[in-house]
Parts: sequence; C-alpha cells; structure tokens
Amino acid sequence: MFQPLGFEQSSVITSLGRMMYYTAVGSPWQDEMTASQDRETLVFLHGFGGGSSAYEWSKVYPAFAAEYRILAPDLLGWGFSSHPARNYTIEDYLTTIREFLQQTCNGAVTVIASSLTAAFTIRLAIAHPELFKSLILTTPAGLADFGQDYSRSLFAQLIAIPILDRVIYSTGVATEAGIRSFLEQRQFAKPNRVYEEIVQAYLESAKQPNAEYAALSFVRGDLSFDLSLYIQQLTIPTAIIWGQQSQFTGLEVGRRLAQLNPQAIKFFQELEDVGLTPQLELPAVTIGFIRKYLPLLSESPTAVT
Repeated sequence: MFQPLGFEQSSVITSLGRMMYYTAVGSPWQDEMTASQDRETLVFLHGFGGGSSAYEWSKVYPAFAAEYRILAPDLLGWGFSSHPARNYTIEDYLTTIREFLQQTCNGAVTVIASSLTAAFTIRLAIAHPELFKSLILTTPAGLADFGQDYSRSLFAQLIAIPILDRVIYSTGVATEAGIRSFLEQRQFAKPNRVYEEIVQAYLESAKQPNAEYAALSFVRGDLSFDLSLYIQQLTIPTAIIWGQQSQFTGLEVGRRLAQLNPQAIKFFQELEDVGLTPQLELPAVTIGFIRKYLPLLSESPTAVT
C-alpha cells in the first residue's frame, strides 16, 4: 500500500459499491487545535488508465494537509475501491462521484481532477453546481472532443473483441513491463521521471480482483464523450493545467475547449516538457500552480451563461 505519512484509509458506500479514500488523521497534520477548526475541503480525483488510483495525486495533496481537509478517493473499479464485474458507463462515474461528494462534504468544495475524470467533473458541476466552489483540472478531455472519437482507433476496436480483451489486459497492461512501458512512452514526457515506486503503485492497483472491467471499459472508449458539447454550460470558476506533451489529447484541443467558455475558465496554464499527468511528473510545479489558483478562483464571481 502506498500511503503518505499521516494519511489513513476510510470509505463510503455508494449505489455501486464501496469507495475508499485517503484523508489526514492526526499527527503530523492535525493537533487538537487544527482538528477542531472548520477547514475548507480539497477533493483530488484521479484519471483513468491501467493501474490508476488515488496514488496519482499522492505527491501533491500532502502539501495542503496542514491547511485543508483532504479527500483523495479511489474511484469505483480502481485502486482499493469496489470492483463490480460490469461494463462501466459514464453515468456510473457521474453518479458515484456525486454520491461521494454528498456523503463526505458539507457545502461547495474545490475539486482537483485529472484527464477524463476532470471532464466528468465538468459535467457534474454543470448538473450540480451547488456541490462545487471551484475546479482545478489537469488535461480535462472527453477523448471524443470535437468529433475525434478515440473509440474508433484500432487499439480500442481490438479491446472490444471478447476474450482477446482479457488476454491483452493480463499480458500487456497488468504487468510490470507493460506499466513501465506505458508510463515511459505514453504518459510521461520524460521517461527518466518514472521511478520504481510509481510502477509498483500502478501494478498493485492493476492486479486487484476484477480490475480489468473498469480498465477495459475505458480503453474500449465506452467512457468517452465530446466535452466541447458541454463545456459552454459550465459556470464554476475553473483553472486548467495542460501538459504540452500530452499524447492522448493535444494542446490545441485544450486551447479550443478553454476558448469555448472564457467566463468560467479563468486560467489556462501550459506546461512545457510535461505529459498527461503533471501531478506525478512534476509534482512540485503542480503544487505551485494549485496554490496560485486556489485564492484567485475563490475571488472570482461565479460565471453566468
């Protein structure tokens, strides 16, 4: 188990199963004085891919634990949360993320989310703006944006073939070599930034019983959608951080999405020499930008469309 100092696991029950999450409990982040204070909550939501989990944000969220209440869940089908044996849908994640926020938070909170989950968060913020104070998102993309549907790719079509999908997952995804190769060649801009702990954390998540169901739903494109059809409805103050070397969704897509709603999307920050997950590749820089945007977004009035 890869768990930052001073953080413990807790859980809530959603309509689709148990969601585990990490939160700071006791020393060194809380004492009698700070524990009694009503601190603002920050929720960190990880993206999707073979072996994804809350570990993705574990080099970032401890930096805020002395000042904020931190919640970092494993989403359904990932990490140590329940892994229902089902084909996952977009609605599954919109529902369970909403239920998680409603059960763990009192009032509107700031959510910090990654990639496809960040795109889900935008949709959820449109449907339930009362749950959100602000959004800080890294590479938010629906993977079918502006009509460029990932599910039509050759790999997605191969994964859609029964039996073959399980073989590909067990031999090419849920292995140490497969995970290292993916991180170095596709997820990170600089392969030398991938170290052993990252590989082992992803591998541990990928090998959980029934972990293939959520991963294959993602890789098949079952969870993809065109974010450009929704983003103009967003009213929650938002900052976007986008790695220039993101291979899944290019920088130009990010710029186009941000331009669709400048009233809500207050900041669009490009990062050089960074791939899909700046929170793992350059955590200190990511922490710096989150610290920069938290007060600026709090000062921003809610946009009106």
